[in-house]
Amino acid sequence: MTGPIRVLGLGNVLMTDDGFGPWVVEHLKAHFEFPASVEVVDLGTPGLDLVPYLADADTVVVIDTVKSTGAPGELRRYRLDQILANPPQPRLSPHDPGLKDTLLTLTLAGRAPREVIVVGAIPARVAMGNALTPVLQAAVAPAARIVVDELVALGIEPSPKDEAGPVGPWWTREVPAAGAS
Repeated sequence: MTGPIRVLGLGNVLMTDDGFGPWVVEHLKAHFEFPASVEVVDLGTPGLDLVPYLADADTVVVIDTVKSTGAPGELRRYRLDQILANPPQPRLSPHDPGLKDTLLTLTLAGRAPREVIVVGAIPARVAMGNALTPVLQAAVAPAARIVVDELVALGIEPSPKDEAGPVGPWWTREVPAAGAS
């Protein structure tokens, strides 16, 4: 390995299934400890802010929803060559520029990660709301398992926590009243 390994959750947690990546990141943080060489980050919809998280990394695992044929909740895994195989698309969403545009830019700059793996889920619904649909909620733990398996294949063994961390991602927890502990 030449650089850090990054696990990045992409998606808008206020748009139901689009928030899949951040949900998986929260699950990973609640259930596993990672060595210092692995960063696990919820990036939301980063656009150009994706660049520093990909530049000079050895391996990046991206978790996001994907447009693909199949049933909602089905998981897909894509490698760097598959991501770069299709021509860039017009920039039309808050995610843009997206992963592929960023990878192409970093490749030209000589700073692209050695490997990129996308763990994607086919969404059931993308609309206003801060919860996943049941079918995507059921896909969170299996997607986290795929991420852990990818890290193990790289020689990194995340340690399961004896007790899971806080239940539910941060955006669904109640804020304690001022002065409460």
